[in-house]
Amino acid sequence: MRRTPFELAAIATAAVPGLQPTAVAPSPDDATDFDAALLETADGRRWRIRAPRGTEASARLETEMLVLRAFEPSVRTELPFQMPAVAGTVRLAGLTTCVYTNLAGTVRGLDELAAGSPRLAQDIGRALAAIHALPQGLVDRADLPVYTANEFRQRRLNELDQAATTGKIPPVLLRRWEQAMEDVTMWRFHPTVVHGDLHEDNLLVDDDRVTAVTGWTDLRIGDPADDIAWLVASNEPAFVDAVLAAYHEARTEPVDPQLARRAALAAEFALAQYLVKALALGDAESAKDGEEMLAQLAEDIEAHDAERDSAGDGTEEGGAPGGDGGHGAEPAGASDRPEAGPDTDSDSGEGHSPEPADAPVAACGPDDATDAIPLVPRHST
Repeated sequence: MRRTPFELAAIATAAVPGLQPTAVAPSPDDATDFDAALLETADGRRWRIRAPRGTEASARLETEMLVLRAFEPSVRTELPFQMPAVAGTVRLAGLTTCVYTNLAGTVRGLDELAAGSPRLAQDIGRALAAIHALPQGLVDRADLPVYTANEFRQRRLNELDQAATTGKIPPVLLRRWEQAMEDVTMWRFHPTVVHGDLHEDNLLVDDDRVTAVTGWTDLRIGDPADDIAWLVASNEPAFVDAVLAAYHEARTEPVDPQLARRAALAAEFALAQYLVKALALGDAESAKDGEEMLAQLAEDIEAHDAERDSAGDGTEEGGAPGGDGGHGAEPAGASDRPEAGPDTDSDSGEGHSPEPADAPVAACGPDDATDAIPLVPRHST
């Protein structure tokens, strides 16, 4: 059952003694997992409340509290953006709800970000670079997940197995994703600290600057491409190029030539994760929505492959994301992004059989970072 902003305001008064909201408004969030609202008090101060909709989401909020405590002042002052602080918590029906002091800036839609100034794109890139440059001790101290590159690839394969068992993933997508996940050259990356739930709703912007980053529920050490996948859904290659150029310029690590390909894969695979999660929660409406998005993505990819084949380039159907050197399938819709599905620790290697490999895919560097990014449908939650 979803809570209204007014119900959330009442809950906030229990979490923060003395809090007396005078105004309330909905706040963008992961709609499958959280209800959220912005509150304002008579003194002009603003607050944000996030209430979980299930035990997994509650656990994520508790993890975020550990993460935020791990960010000591010496670390926070080095970041080019602000981070939230927990003002109070309350447990209802065994679930933890958090109230945060609100930060400067506003949430902008992905289309607004993409249409913003070059300065904004550069600031997003620098924010991403700052996150990936965080000391890995932050993750260790909070006892959060740590993955090597190969462990992360195997994790993705396990998630693909889980998605395949639903029987609802179009075969062209299963083949496409399996090929990409089994291409070991694509997964030679240096693990970094990863935000894990980065998207437009977790960025606050003011005057074309990223003022704050929120939503630190999924911090881990893993693939930096996961924090870039949301950019693919902008369907604006110039915007993505500008962000990645600033990102690479700010990073001290060598350029990862496969970063954009893995980000594209993550963006597509998020649709399968969304479907798996909806099925696990028994959310029939969201599951139907997920099936429709996957069907549309498969249709777009098949149409794109057919068009490419008719042009006589000899590329086979079902190539891994980025296999064409172009922008892949056309977008299926103009709604918001899908939420990632639940984590899985399955060790099963069954559930899919290798398909013949397509032609090799050329690597892309920072100057042509989005040449290999397919456009994927975005989801309204």
